[in-house]
Amino acid sequence: MPPPKRWILPSPDEAGIAALAGASGLTLPAARVLWHRGYQDPEAVRRYLQPSLDDLPEPWRMRGMRAAVDRLRAAIGGHEKILLYGDYDVDGTTSIVILKKAIELAGGVADFHVPHRLRDGYGMRTEVIERASLDGVSLIISVDTGIRALEVVRRARELALDVIVTDHHLPENELPAAVAVLNPNQPGCDYPNKNLCGAGVAFKLVQGLLETLDWPEAKRRRLAESFLKMVAVATVADVVPLTGENRVIVKHGLAGLDTVRNPGLRALLEVAGFAPGERPSSNQVAFRVAPRINAAGRMASADDVIHLFLTDDPERARAIAGQLHNLNQDRQQAEAGTLDSVLEQCLQTPVTDGQAGLVFAGEDWHRGVVGIVASRVVDRFCRPAFVLGIDRDQGEAQGSGRSIAGFHLLEALESMAGLFTRFGGHRQAAGVSLPVDRLEEFRQRFNDYARARLGPEDFRPRLEIDAAIELAEINERAIADLLRLAPFGHGNAPPLFAALGVELPDAPVVWKEKHLMARLRQHGRTLVVKAWNLAELAGEFAAGSRVDAALSIEEDRFGASRGLPGWSVTLRDLRAA
Repeated sequence: MPPPKRWILPSPDEAGIAALAGASGLTLPAARVLWHRGYQDPEAVRRYLQPSLDDLPEPWRMRGMRAAVDRLRAAIGGHEKILLYGDYDVDGTTSIVILKKAIELAGGVADFHVPHRLRDGYGMRTEVIERASLDGVSLIISVDTGIRALEVVRRARELALDVIVTDHHLPENELPAAVAVLNPNQPGCDYPNKNLCGAGVAFKLVQGLLETLDWPEAKRRRLAESFLKMVAVATVADVVPLTGENRVIVKHGLAGLDTVRNPGLRALLEVAGFAPGERPSSNQVAFRVAPRINAAGRMASADDVIHLFLTDDPERARAIAGQLHNLNQDRQQAEAGTLDSVLEQCLQTPVTDGQAGLVFAGEDWHRGVVGIVASRVVDRFCRPAFVLGIDRDQGEAQGSGRSIAGFHLLEALESMAGLFTRFGGHRQAAGVSLPVDRLEEFRQRFNDYARARLGPEDFRPRLEIDAAIELAEINERAIADLLRLAPFGHGNAPPLFAALGVELPDAPVVWKEKHLMARLRQHGRTLVVKAWNLAELAGEFAAGSRVDAALSIEEDRFGASRGLPGWSVTLRDLRAA
């Protein structure tokens, strides 16, 4: 059984919350959530609830933007060959699509290159640059990659190739010697949103390009808005915080997904189970749309994704979308098999309190799914973890890591950089390649580094409670206000409440073998709730127990389609009052 969760409850300013509710016209539950999340004056609440495209920061605030746009305009005007160098995930492939379409609309031509995950690994490679030079390319634009490709960019300069780097990953001390570097995380960049995804950075370049074109303002704005659909999908998929500019992008981008003209995106939504005109939520994008896009890069070639979004042929779009759907099923099977292997290793060598950082490795583990499996391992053990696939023929182990709050994964890798042939990433996710014979050293050093920075409390899952709530406060008006806080995702989770001292009139019951169903009662109000994957709690509470219940409130489109309320209350945890 996993360790008990650590509840983090705020100490609210009830008078301030009541004043905010009155000034904003909100019910108290929504006002409590917004107050806890830092929106404590009516104007901040208004901007949060009604995010406007006018709130998007000017692209010129990003360091290097003027030089990047000037060089791109010159390449377009001079009919130069442009190569877009991307990555194989949702963020990288959508970045290429956004930038390629914008360049072509402006009168230019751009080809693209996406590395093959299994053959090439992550990042830019010198041989691709050299081949581009032989093909007559004069400008390379990296998207969602390149910030650490110092040697590759040096080689491009030797070949008289100009490079514009657009990326969002954390840089090294030295920046690439490019014509321009667009990255809000580079030193000296005053751009306010440090949490843009790669497609978000590419979109800022598109914004800058469009603003320099001699087109009517209405046309430029309309085109910028059309790109937001793809940027929103990437922003959700890349798990960046859905606050500030990212919230504006996702709110407006998802709003456009009920009227999709792009044949590829429309076909992808269809295979993901969305009817024409149905608008997916951010959660549905994360779990039904993004995995099908990622499946191409994980299991085959990410080129298919780009062809999907660039084709004007609906039949071809449906064929490629069907292939992605099948690849996603293959991915699910590979993921399940690898996770089973990891858990089998845990049975042979149980995870103990002395293990603060975990490294699992196995032969024949598909490198396309190790990152997802690492996320599952972190969820299960609440420790930073790497999962690596071993290639004995190459003598190399390659894989991905995921982290917990409070542990910076990239800084951990930088402390032992000499172990790796390649590595990169950011605070929460990273990738590595290293010789197989250094695997045990990596396991030991990663654990030692984590043990020096993490303690027992870090290994307990945290429940960040927004506020306490009475069951009587859960009504249609309050729910409507709470759902206005969407889109939900990383950095803007669905509202989580603590119902304190409620009664269990009956003992909770197991539902569908691994889930839980319970009735909660308080001051005459009874609420039936379900809990996913919490069946182990069923035997801990008898009928009549007084408990604290952690409850999240979310939209329920499946229920609404069956004539039920369009919202649900989910039990996230249960403890003795």
